[in-house]
Order: sequence, then structure tokens, then C-alpha cells
Amino acid sequence: MQINIVGGSGFIGSRLSHRLALACKTSLVFRIVDKNISPDFPDLTLVADVRSISQLKTAISDGVIINLAAEHRDNVSPISLYDDVNVDGARNICEIARSQKISKIIFTSSVAVYGFAPLGTNESGAIAPFNDYGRTKWEAEQVYRRWQSEDPANRTLVVVRPTVVFGERNRGNVFNLLRQIASGKFVMVGNGLNRKSMAYVENVAAFLEYSLSFKPGVHVYNYIDKPDFTMNALVGHVNKLLGRPAETKFRLPFALGLFIGSCFDFVAKVAGKKFPISAIRVKKFCANSVYESAIESTGFTPPVPLIEAIEKTVRFEFIENHKTVPVFYSE
Repeated sequence: MQINIVGGSGFIGSRLSHRLALACKTSLVFRIVDKNISPDFPDLTLVADVRSISQLKTAISDGVIINLAAEHRDNVSPISLYDDVNVDGARNICEIARSQKISKIIFTSSVAVYGFAPLGTNESGAIAPFNDYGRTKWEAEQVYRRWQSEDPANRTLVVVRPTVVFGERNRGNVFNLLRQIASGKFVMVGNGLNRKSMAYVENVAAFLEYSLSFKPGVHVYNYIDKPDFTMNALVGHVNKLLGRPAETKFRLPFALGLFIGSCFDFVAKVAGKKFPISAIRVKKFCANSVYESAIESTGFTPPVPLIEAIEKTVRFEFIENHKTVPVFYSE
């Protein structure tokens, strides 16, 4: 089986590629299709931008398509990039699948399609994205659904909606939180009782690999590793891993934190600069984001327990020395 990992040079794609490299000792063959050369698998990379159907046509000829390519940062400019990459990219992928008679597409969407969702939202939750990232991920899902509906008896569509994904070598929001804790300068905004669903990159990659066996139809799954920690519990555990007291010393009321974030937004707009603090990031930090998933019904078992995943990440990033390895930037 030929597996085409579109966007495979990124964080999740690199971890998936490592898993498939081991599986390739049997019957699997994979290639990475990305606008950037993979730092881990340069010899297996075919350069193609998901926005260019001609480049995709040159790179993809048969097999299965796993589409990980996305525009996903909070501060993307111009805003049209969300539509260009996420929605038009999905249209291009479907056109390639039609022309190359590919019958299986696996797409990584996001729980961002639910917006500020009620606690325990599962795959049937209301779609209410609050930003362009969530909106365009949902629109992309509809593009893929239309493709699958053209030949439902033979086409397989797998849509995976991960919550925030973290792990070694990632430079996203979870890493930024861990880095602040490690620096000893972390300030808790709010009471810290809000809970966060998280997903470890190895487990997400393992489920994408597992879904290669799914039969024709539409399969939609949230991806969450349980249990869901409160911010207080997460920060406390990381502190203990670093040999510090678990208690958070400094706290700001939510209203004050939001005001500070809004001030940074104003300065960013006037100065034309980007800052790691913003009103939307304060809101996201203090919000509950707890999701449920039907993945257990598939028989899949995550290879790494969440508490072990946190420990592995903290150890790799802040205790061991891995300064020379390539890293991946995301939200």
C-alpha cells in the first residue's frame, strides 16, 4: 500500500512517518508530500504545495492520502490563507483522488470546529467555530464528504479532530506553557480549575496509522487522551517533575489577564508586531476545553498513557539535552 502524507514534514507528519518507517518492513510504503523538505526523511519527500493542483498531480499517483497540511496559527496574515490552504487545498486533494482513482482519504480536522464547546462535547456536538481556523476546517470536512458521497460504497473518508496536540520537539501552546513553568516565571490566569483535553503526538500518529484499515464509509472521531487535567493539576505535576513545589505562587484574576491581553493586541496592531500574549490566547487558556470521543469503539488503544506522555515531553525539553534536533512550530 502506498501512503501519501500531505503535509508530512510537520509535527504530526514526522511522528507518523517514523511509525510508518517501522511498518514499512512489512507491506507499507510511504512518501511525504510537502512544500518543505522533511528534516527527518528528506529522501522520501516530494515537494508540492497543497494549494497547487499541478504540483500535487506530479507527486501523488496512487494509494491512500493522509492530509495533514493546514494553516493553523492564531495570527495568520493574510486571513485568506486559511481558505487557500484548508479549503481550496481540500478541493485539490479531492480532485487528485478523483483523477488518480484513490478511494481512501484520511483528514486531520480539529476540535476547533466546535468553538467554545460545552463540557464533554463528542462527535455529534454542535458546530460553532469562533475563528477562521475552525471555520475552514469545517468547510474542508464538507469538501471531503462530498467527494466520498460520489461513490459511497467504495470510498473511505476518515476525519480525525484532535484537541491540542503536544509532544517532544513541538513549539506550540503547550510547549510555551511548559517553558513558562520551567522558567519559574509562570503566572496563573484565573482560578486554574478549568480542565483541558490534550492529545499526545505519538498517540495521534498511532491512530492515523490504525485508521488505514477502516472500510468504506465516513468515519469521524475526536482525538483526546484521557484523563483531563485541571490547569492547577497540570502545572503542579510539571513543577514536581522539575523538582519544585507543586503550588503556583503567582495568580492573576481573569479580567485583569484579559485586559493585559487586549493591551498587547492594541500594541500589536499599532506597531505591526506579533506578541505571544493576546486576548484570544488568554480566553483559550482560561476556558474549559473538555471533549469526549468514540475512538474506543474502534478497538484502538493509545500506546502512551497521558501522564507518561507529559513526563516524556518535560524530560526531553527541559531536563535532557536535545538542542540540535529540528523543532516544529504550531499553535
